[in-house]
Amino acid sequence: MSHTIIKVSNVVTRFGNNIVHDGVNLSVRQGEIYGLLGGSGSGKSTLLKEMIMLLRPQEGEISIFGQNLMDISRSDAALLSHQWGVLFQAGALYSSLTIEENISIKLREYSDLPATLIREIVQMKIAMVGLPDYVADLYPAELSGGMTKRAALARALAMDPELLFLDEPTSGLDPVGAEEFDHLILELCQTLNLTVVMVTHDLDSIWTIVDRFAVLGEKKVIAEGTLNEVKKNPHPIIKEFFCGARGKIRSQNGK
Repeated sequence: MSHTIIKVSNVVTRFGNNIVHDGVNLSVRQGEIYGLLGGSGSGKSTLLKEMIMLLRPQEGEISIFGQNLMDISRSDAALLSHQWGVLFQAGALYSSLTIEENISIKLREYSDLPATLIREIVQMKIAMVGLPDYVADLYPAELSGGMTKRAALARALAMDPELLFLDEPTSGLDPVGAEEFDHLILELCQTLNLTVVMVTHDLDSIWTIVDRFAVLGEKKVIAEGTLNEVKKNPHPIIKEFFCGARGKIRSQNGK
């Protein structure tokens, strides 16, 4: 069995008097696509931001690759962050930079590679996510929503990370585009031996590409496991997600 590379233990997160997490526990295994599912305001994106050290919980522990993020030094944190890539919900590309410049930012900042080699790497990443070569010279405003997602994914893969964090990767895409993006993530995970953590509310993604997932609700993880394991949980939130109209449609289709 694959070993655990992310461990979240008893995490408590507060914003003023608002408690978002009150004892969150979960684990992510190497090589799997792991989903974070939950309703709006359940703390999915907040937890992801804590995993990538953009936010810090008030209590508990988050460990990635064996390092406790709660007491990690600044230098070790910088080194650790080079082991993962992040795709933010809206892409977060720099509008004043070309796609090539966006993808190559970390390569130019953290490596001594010559410019010609960096451009070759960028072209390889662009091809890897299914975009044409000419996209490198375009600006984000010149791309469609689906192309923007793919360009941002290419940037997340620029440093050959072991771990990939995705925040609502299919948000804003039409059903065909969302399905294609799901299959791209699955293909990259298998080809590059990636571990993927994705925040999603898209049941199609849960049914088709996610290996295991956690459902956040009532400020905790109310269920964790494979789809079949989670669906057996009698909690009302689970029933609402998987026994509602959309969930029944997916089940009837045999997914």
